[in-house]
Amino acid sequence: MADSARLGAALTARLDPQRPPHVGVLLPNTPAFVHALGAAALHGLVVVGLNSTRRGAALAADVARADCQLVLTDAAGLALLAPLDDLPAGVTVIDVEDPGWGRTVAAAAAEPPSRRCGPEDLLMLIFTSGTSGDPKAVRVTHAKVAGPGVMLAERFGLTGADVAYCAMPLFHSNAVMACWAPALAAGAAVALAPRFSASGFLPDVRRYGATYANYVGKPLAYVLETPARADDADNPLRLVFGNEAHERDIDRFAERFGCTVVDSYSSTENAVIVQRRPGMPAGALGWPLPGVEVLDPETALRTPDAVFDDDGRLLNADEATGELVNTAGAGAFAGYYRDPAADAERMRGGMYWSGDLAYRDAAGWVYFAGRSADWLRVDGENLAAAPIERLLLRHPAVAEVAVYGVPDPRSGDRLVAALRLTAPLTPTAFERFLDAQPDLSPKARPAVVRIVADLPRTATSKVLKRELVRAGVEPGPDLPGELWERDARGTGYEQRSGFDRLGR
Repeated sequence: MADSARLGAALTARLDPQRPPHVGVLLPNTPAFVHALGAAALHGLVVVGLNSTRRGAALAADVARADCQLVLTDAAGLALLAPLDDLPAGVTVIDVEDPGWGRTVAAAAAEPPSRRCGPEDLLMLIFTSGTSGDPKAVRVTHAKVAGPGVMLAERFGLTGADVAYCAMPLFHSNAVMACWAPALAAGAAVALAPRFSASGFLPDVRRYGATYANYVGKPLAYVLETPARADDADNPLRLVFGNEAHERDIDRFAERFGCTVVDSYSSTENAVIVQRRPGMPAGALGWPLPGVEVLDPETALRTPDAVFDDDGRLLNADEATGELVNTAGAGAFAGYYRDPAADAERMRGGMYWSGDLAYRDAAGWVYFAGRSADWLRVDGENLAAAPIERLLLRHPAVAEVAVYGVPDPRSGDRLVAALRLTAPLTPTAFERFLDAQPDLSPKARPAVVRIVADLPRTATSKVLKRELVRAGVEPGPDLPGELWERDARGTGYEQRSGFDRLGR
């Protein structure tokens, strides 16, 4: 605590009291980042998590949008900030590795101020991932961090004997609320990885004696792609908690590494929560907490239950698919910073609209259908991307898939599937696989398939579908790889010329 108190005192001395006490942090997962969080908590400052994958004008805009007075960074961050001509005036950049700054902090008071922050005071501004639009700065209060921290520490039985391993970026809500906060609440140690490494995950767990870890997005899948060894389960890891993992990866990871994996649905705004529970149907997102409903975004009425045929094909996607909504209010959502239009879009009729599509079966289980931008119109029929992605992931060679639409010259969308593979796959074999899926709607069969070495993604491994859409379906450098196209009246695929073959 003394290190954080000293840092807070040194930062406060540099701040203009007439301006918001916002301190940008452009750092990897290092002790300096953790100390900044502690400094904010003790001194009433606000940490602005700056995404290290942002560049140029976009990064400068984030600094300006969040009203940063100071930015803490290192040599890598200085290289990003130095050439920015449009960095706002009045912003002071501090190199945390500079010996002079180190002496300044060491000489500051080690006792925190007598003033105590309230539950609704701001602790952080965390930018959304921006997978479907420009990132927005979410207001994160002390209560929004402390509440999940205490709840998760109690739920998982964390104590001072545990070590929480954090490889997700601390500028994102998952690392703060699912790792740092519960470790703080439990008095557990935190082991930091500067950035996530699939090959480094298990060695780090063993080196630090990590008993708990967090994730968001695809990290489980990436670790599972590393070569398996007979002693993989010989490690101290007891529990892994996160969200957005595929159910196939959850089970395989738990078995291979001898731990429990708990996956849940939430977001940076933390207003809609859906939990995985034992006995849930295959493909389901989970069980919604009280107040969470699937509503028609036009009528605000509850959508009809999903109806499936004997093969598991969704028969009423048009009417059953709606938006996940917290009908009880904003939940833990405290709004976006200086963005009333975004606030109004999220809060309509006293309810929080998540922007995520879903449908619900007759028993009450919720199924994820993608973002609102993932709603495709193919031959006059509405299709959601997420169910198609889950189906394509059944193929053992498919490690990751992104389904999206590009404009059809005639009308509506052409359905495109971008696949990242772990083994060779031919167009003919893919056609046979699709033919064998009884729950695949004919209109959900991809019109175009891209075989790619990797997918464009955020720092938290979320796929940037807008970049895929921008790349289109023509040969070009933006998305190299193979491209297969299906005849409009057939089921077979032919490889288009002009694309690199990735050496497969």
